[in-house]
Amino acid sequence: MDGVPEPHTGWTFLTNHARVLAAIADNPNVRIRNIAAHCRLTERAVQKIISDLEQDGYLSHTREGRTNTYRIEAGKVLRHPAEAGLPVAELLSLLIQAEAGHTSAPQQLRTARPRMPVDGG
Repeated sequence: MDGVPEPHTGWTFLTNHARVLAAIADNPNVRIRNIAAHCRLTERAVQKIISDLEQDGYLSHTREGRTNTYRIEAGKVLRHPAEAGLPVAELLSLLIQAEAGHTSAPQQLRTARPRMPVDGG
């Protein structure tokens, strides 16, 4: 069926939330349709993920005509206790560099605060 991604079986290293956030970090004006195709998700799933990310303060958007421009809160730390103190920017910069072959992260990611040591030192 056209427009519906192939289902994936088995586990993956990254969550769909991380994939969507990385797609937005790469292009803050990206369309939901393009995110869905890139991440192999439905548009409805992408809308739900964006809603989750906005609700928890990782993402916001402004509407300009028919285009959404997303803004990532790059200094916000990841949610899991194992990543305590790790800002979302560090994860996204790795994903974007690996995928696009870039040598530097986009400007909005470079302005994030540095990682805090887990042991408090």
